[in-house]
Amino acid sequence: MRREQLDQLWGVPVGAGAEILPGSLGLPCTDSRALAPGSLFVPLVGDRHDGHRFLAEAAAAGAVAALVQRDHLPALGDPAGWPLPAWLVPDTLQAYQDLAGLHRHQLTAAVVAVTGSAGKTTTRELIRALLALRGPVLASSGNENNDIGVPLTLLRAEPFHRAVVVEMGMRGLGEIARLSRCAAPDLAVITNIGTAHIGRLGSREAIAQAKCEVVQALKPEGLVVIPAGDPLLEQALAYVWSGAIRRVALTSDPELAGAPAADLLGEVIDHPEAPALRLVRGGDAGELRLPLAGRHNTRNLLLALAVADHLDPMPITAAEMATLTLDIPGGRSRLEVIGGIEVLDETYNASPEAVLAALDLLSARPGRRFAVLGTMLELGPQSLNLHQRVAERAASLGLDGLVIVDAGAEGARMEAAALGLPRVTRVATAAEALQPLQAWLQPGDQLLLKASRGVALERLLPLLRQAFKAG
Repeated sequence: MRREQLDQLWGVPVGAGAEILPGSLGLPCTDSRALAPGSLFVPLVGDRHDGHRFLAEAAAAGAVAALVQRDHLPALGDPAGWPLPAWLVPDTLQAYQDLAGLHRHQLTAAVVAVTGSAGKTTTRELIRALLALRGPVLASSGNENNDIGVPLTLLRAEPFHRAVVVEMGMRGLGEIARLSRCAAPDLAVITNIGTAHIGRLGSREAIAQAKCEVVQALKPEGLVVIPAGDPLLEQALAYVWSGAIRRVALTSDPELAGAPAADLLGEVIDHPEAPALRLVRGGDAGELRLPLAGRHNTRNLLLALAVADHLDPMPITAAEMATLTLDIPGGRSRLEVIGGIEVLDETYNASPEAVLAALDLLSARPGRRFAVLGTMLELGPQSLNLHQRVAERAASLGLDGLVIVDAGAEGARMEAAALGLPRVTRVATAAEALQPLQAWLQPGDQLLLKASRGVALERLLPLLRQAFKAG
């Protein structure tokens, strides 16, 4: 990153040593503890944290310059006494994103942006894995899907990367638009429009609008990949995008009259040894093994295949699919066998659509089937009805037992809706769910764990291991 580029953005730096700054600086870093020598330090300001306090530590760690937010000038005193020369900026977070955008435009790699109400991380990982079959790929890791994580991913991209896959999350309008401007994607993937964050946004229409912000800085010759059959998504997208769209669907998906047909249509083949996907429209007719179980994950795979096909017209082969390596983060579609009990770990987070998909996946598994379901957060006035809907699905699927983790109104509504099941109980905490499970479960059973992140349902896993491992 050249000093001259930064001078064009923010003028000349101030402070001692500014006149002898090197022509090139290392990549920006927001953590003074992780700086590499030659770095540019970017102090971010949060509700409980102010990186400007660590200018001296950044200098000691090898930073050669910094950014400073203008409104911090009174507190920092005379720039001549600063430990680092610095560019003055209105907002260090926005400046950080500007730097990531500057770096992004120097890359030759295709940038793929992934957003949606559910399945973002799984789809991101499927895209990464498919593209990595043909060359080096960089993707967001962990929860790097926000104002800090997206620029961090972009800044890690190297000239040798063939593609960069960035996940984009949001909690309100305008957030994904900001990330799109930073990433300037070549392709955008919208996994679905659900009810996650409906308590903040008020309606699915507003959620669709927010998700479609991903196209704000999409290149005009770019491509949007979406699931077919969602009129709300189609309508929201039509307001902001007039370019190419590729739609995907499964043959088992319901068809809506007048809706655009799927360009990539897949059929699940239920082989006894392992299910496979056959592309009946828009792709090679060969069968591809499914790396993840569940119709929702198969649809995510179709989204990823559409991206891979756009970037490389040579279709993914069955032999390549057999070598596919996924690294799904913890709490998402993780299957663990504990004392002969198959535990589907979906503890990371939950939205109504994701819970319904997980219940459908559980219902397709052999043996007795049990679930531990916690509350889903940020659903606003619709929360009670959406929790009732989830419990009604559990009852209709005929589960053998359900533990509800919530002492409040949502838990009570779920309990009332699921009373038709042979075993239903409600507890206040994740740890308390262990007692009924110990009484119910036996080797060969299936157990689903699913709740919003705030429920901390993952705390149940070590208790299950301790209680059932010997069995």
